[in-house]
Amino acid sequence: MKLSQYYLPTLREVPADAEIASHKLMLRAAMIRRSASGVYTYLPLGLKVIQKVEKVVREEMNRAGAMEILMSAIQPKEIWESSGRWDVYGPEMFRLKDRNDREFCLGPTAEEYFTTLVKGEVKSYKQLPMNLYQIQTKYRDEKRPRFGINRAREFSMKDAYSFDVNEEAMMDSYMNMYRAYERIFDRLCIDYRVCQGDAGAMGGNSSHEFIALAETGEGVIVYTDSGSYAATDEKAEVYYSYPETQEPKEKEKVHTPGTKTIEEVSEFLGIEKARCAKAIDMSVEGEPVYAFIPGDRELNLTKLVSYLGIPEHEIVMMDDEMIRNSGTVPGFTGPIGLDARIIVDESLTKISNLVVGANEEDHHIINANYGRDFEGEIAPDLLMVEEGDKTEEGEELQFARGIEVGNIFQLGKKYSESLDAKFLDENGKEQHFWMGSYGVGITRSVSAIIDQNFDDNGIIWPVAIAPFEAIVTVVNSKKEEQEALGEEIYKKLLDAGIDVLLDDRKERAGVKFNDRDLIGIPYRISVGKNAGENLVEYSTRKEGVNEEISVEEALEKVIENIKKERTSL
Repeated sequence: MKLSQYYLPTLREVPADAEIASHKLMLRAAMIRRSASGVYTYLPLGLKVIQKVEKVVREEMNRAGAMEILMSAIQPKEIWESSGRWDVYGPEMFRLKDRNDREFCLGPTAEEYFTTLVKGEVKSYKQLPMNLYQIQTKYRDEKRPRFGINRAREFSMKDAYSFDVNEEAMMDSYMNMYRAYERIFDRLCIDYRVCQGDAGAMGGNSSHEFIALAETGEGVIVYTDSGSYAATDEKAEVYYSYPETQEPKEKEKVHTPGTKTIEEVSEFLGIEKARCAKAIDMSVEGEPVYAFIPGDRELNLTKLVSYLGIPEHEIVMMDDEMIRNSGTVPGFTGPIGLDARIIVDESLTKISNLVVGANEEDHHIINANYGRDFEGEIAPDLLMVEEGDKTEEGEELQFARGIEVGNIFQLGKKYSESLDAKFLDENGKEQHFWMGSYGVGITRSVSAIIDQNFDDNGIIWPVAIAPFEAIVTVVNSKKEEQEALGEEIYKKLLDAGIDVLLDDRKERAGVKFNDRDLIGIPYRISVGKNAGENLVEYSTRKEGVNEEISVEEALEKVIENIKKERTSL
């Protein structure tokens, strides 16, 4: 491709609304343009990268025995009602009606769609196992779209679904996809960790997330240096370090004026924060619910959502007026005598002589003990992991930020049962399918790759998914000698099967070099003033190699290095 004929409106200035490196660079490198909040147009360079990521994903999915299909992005309401998720999925779902008032959604995911497809079509165990996948546009009405294409309302995703005869076979399919995902992200040159994840709205038994490490990532993962443990911070188990055990004392109501926060209560009473119970006042599906955790920790909302078994949007933190109307006092909520649903983190049942709110202005109760003075539903772990925490074996946890680029779920029979999708087993008996679900964020992977590969000058693409593998830059296109040699080198690289771009624009050399660095093409040949002597500049974007060599030597280096990198992947 010749750059003089290519649509590449690069930007010199960083757009004001761009937040992270990948967002800024994709805008500046003319990969994307914002159409609306969380909605983007992909320009030729951006689309080319996406297509290369898709190619890797397709190759590995096909290698793993999956078969590609393509379903509509429009999904009927009925199948979502059958699974019970039409109302559960919440406000992130784009909903619409046709001219006959029939309701649909723009698919945020496709468990119901795939299950409905297989239902009635796959009738015998002899047709199993089966794995179907698609690469399709997904839609989620994000409350606050941000980070460019990282958290957009419209994005490209590969989703696959496996169908098996029993749990053991489902696990085989699950591990098959696990290995396929390792190959995908290895080939995409992403630095990633595999973490235990939360099933969330997907449901099912277990899940793993593939997290690309990036300082700009909005997610946090915790892991051990030995590699024995890795999980998202939402999923990570907390092995709480308890304060020293004390003999239970008589509970006592004390005057604590103006002490609404844990810090204020702890300081006023001279009692450590871990021994002060923190109250979280919530309205859950319209009813007051109070959760209590140690005062030195934060609530993990994901764990609470999982414990309650409801969607997150059904939980509303009560304001002061709501708290007073529920029968307690803001800042002084406690579990003793509270007429409402009470959920107690298990750690509080093992801490003696707690400080709790007295449900009365400017008063707390000291020396409260679970079982003797108050009770409630015991939740095994509602705590957010934090720096300094350790595993059950005592190994210290490390923290890193990252971007979720892939996830795999063991769905079990959740969707096959709700949609009544069955097959006949070897005894002629009807059974529900055992299912797995597997997603790769196509556009999000592009974002993650950039966030891991850039410098002050622009993107540094790995060869595997670079929009072009090589670029030939004619330094001065007004010089016929340079233009002719540039064209000759360009054609020889094309003949060698190299994906090459020729910068033949009538632009200043500085503009060409700046654009070349910005768009990050791995291998470069510059044709300049020594073209008449058959000498060119050979350089690399990542390693910073820069040397003047003969045309033949430069061609050999580019072709040999690119083919070597292709082979290694």
